[in-house]
This record gives sequence, C-alpha cells and structure tokens, in this order.
Amino acid sequence: MRGSYEEPLPFDPLRPPGDKYYLHDNETGLREGLKTPSRARAVELLVARNEAAREPAFNLQKARIYSAASDPGVAARTWLQALAKVIASKPENSENRKRWQTFSKDTALQQILDKVILETRAEHLLQVLDEGTVSTNVFLRRLHNFCIGMNWLAWPILPKKLWPPVKFRNKRAIKREEHERITVREGNGERRDSYRLCWHLGGSQTDVAMLEGEDIDWNDWTVCNNRKKLASLDETDVKPPLIKFGKKCAAVLKPLPQTGPLFPYLRTVRASDRATEFKQRCKGLGIKGVTLQSYRYAWAERAAKNHIPERDAQHALGHNSKAVPRAYAKRAQGTVVSLEDYEEATESGKIVYLKSGGETPATTERAATTSPLPAVRVG
Repeated sequence: MRGSYEEPLPFDPLRPPGDKYYLHDNETGLREGLKTPSRARAVELLVARNEAAREPAFNLQKARIYSAASDPGVAARTWLQALAKVIASKPENSENRKRWQTFSKDTALQQILDKVILETRAEHLLQVLDEGTVSTNVFLRRLHNFCIGMNWLAWPILPKKLWPPVKFRNKRAIKREEHERITVREGNGERRDSYRLCWHLGGSQTDVAMLEGEDIDWNDWTVCNNRKKLASLDETDVKPPLIKFGKKCAAVLKPLPQTGPLFPYLRTVRASDRATEFKQRCKGLGIKGVTLQSYRYAWAERAAKNHIPERDAQHALGHNSKAVPRAYAKRAQGTVVSLEDYEEATESGKIVYLKSGGETPATTERAATTSPLPAVRVG
C-alpha cells in the first residue's frame, strides 16, 4: 500500500481545526492533512489515493465519467466551442474581442479547434505552440485557463512549468531626433499632429485619434485622457486623468477643431492601418525597431528622467497597475541627487524631515521659505 492514514495527533495550535486525520506517503515520508474528523471518510480518501497511484489511466477515464455526469456536454465540447464562449464574454466592438477573433483565425490553432477538449493531450498543445507565434502562446494559455476555470478540465493538460516561455521582441522608445524626422517627412496633417500629440501626451495611437475638442480645457490647460481601453470604467465613479500640457503641446492643439473630433479622418482608420502607415514612414527614413507604441515608452522614460512621481506617470499613461509604466521606463537612466547635497540642505534647514517615531516635521518653518531638492526616483 502506497499510503496509510494516521490517528489524530496531539493538539497543535498551528494545525487548522478539522485536520483530524493525516495521510502518510510510504515512499516519500511526507504527511498530508485529510481535513476530516471521520475515520470512514479518511479510509475512503486513502483508498482513492492508492487507486490513483496504481491505475492512473483508469482513474483518468473515471474522472471523465464523473465530469460527464455533472456536465453532459463536456464529453463532446471542442476547443472551437470554448473559444466561442470566450469571445462572447468580451464586450461588443471592444479591442479585446477583436484580438480574440483574430486569434481564432490563427493558422497553427486550426488543428485542434475541432478536437474534444477532454481528448486533447499535451503533445497536441505543444504542436500548436511549436508552429505558432508569441501571440499563439499568450492566447492559447488564456483559453486553456478559461477551460480549467469553467470546470471543463479536471486538471491542466499542460502543466504551467512545461509551457514554452513567452518571448516578446525587444521594444524601445522613439528618440526625439527620430520623432522630429518623422513629423517633418509626414505630409498628412492629421497624422503629423497625432504623432506630435503622442510625443507630448504619451497617449496610445487610438486614444489620441479619438480625442475631441471638448476634451481640451483651455482654462486649466488640461486634456482629458478618456482611454477607450478602459471603457468599462464609464459606469463607475472612476474618472479619467486630466493631463496638463505645455506651450509646445498647445501650439499643436490650437489649429485643431475646438469642438468635435480633432482628427475626423484618422479616427475612422483601423489601428492596424495607422500602424502600417507609421511603419512605412520609418522604413523610408531608415528608422528601425520603432512602432507607434514607442511613443508611450518614450514618454515614460522622459518622465522617469525628470523625476515625475511614478503614480502620476501611471495616471498619465492610463494604466491600472504601476508595473506597466515601470516596465515602459526600465531603460531610462535616472540621476540621483548626491547624499552630500542632501546633508548640506538638511543642515541648513532646506529639507523637511521627520523625527524618529514619525513625529512632527522638525524644520517646517524654515522649509516653507525655501525650495526642497528635486525628488529622487526610487524603483
């Protein structure tokens, strides 16, 4: 017998209540709590565990029988049906749904779409991953996890550690000199102005193309970055960020329509077509490794170099997680103020500091009349 149950152990305050019986593995010596006070139930679990160890193929078939009893459609459900469920769960006309619809046409994926999910083996998924792209890897993982979450799979077909790692191409920020060359070369006024706004605001190409005159507040010199990607927040109290702009950005905005769409034609063009146009401009100028997304990387790096707080950068770029703008700015080379300057400023009372224990600032009055040193970017 591979395992054996044990009688209750003495009281242990660290042991959760209900862990009355334990399963002892005779091969590894490990012990696992059965979480049941019933001796009969403990014996039942022990027998099931031993059967699983002796006859794995038989128990796989048994699991399928139990699954079919709880869900009659599980025995015939295919990956195509699961994919249709995923697509239907996404908001209509959303970019997310469009990405899943594009994935459904993936050439490598076609070989398993008609295959029953429960009859799929690990080698089938590996074959798809081997013939597919990075996008295939990303979306097939999500589809696989969706099936597990829906209880259409009792356990993963391909364990997490065996999935090939997702290797994205290196992405970089567009340089100021490259941006200026592109805008000088661009003959279409709407595209040229949209590139300039991407540089100043750090917005995505779609969000900039969808800007309207009503989004500009000339009294406060702010732009309302109402991201299309976060349209689900429209029904909540979460407000889109207001981004301050300067004189150079104002010079771009002034000639544009004050009401209605800023780019009437560009907003009707598909995102992929806008990306293609930009790629053609870069190719004609000999600029490599740059896409429209590079403008967001450039804004994030410039923000990091100029010590803009990470939280503000996160709001400006329109991300829910601070990890994304941090990843965008990872190539930025920041400069840390010298400790000597901090020491001199502290001694002269130019910096507000806290006493031990978080007490009241020690130099509040003197700090009010002087400017502190620039903030240091951490992380």
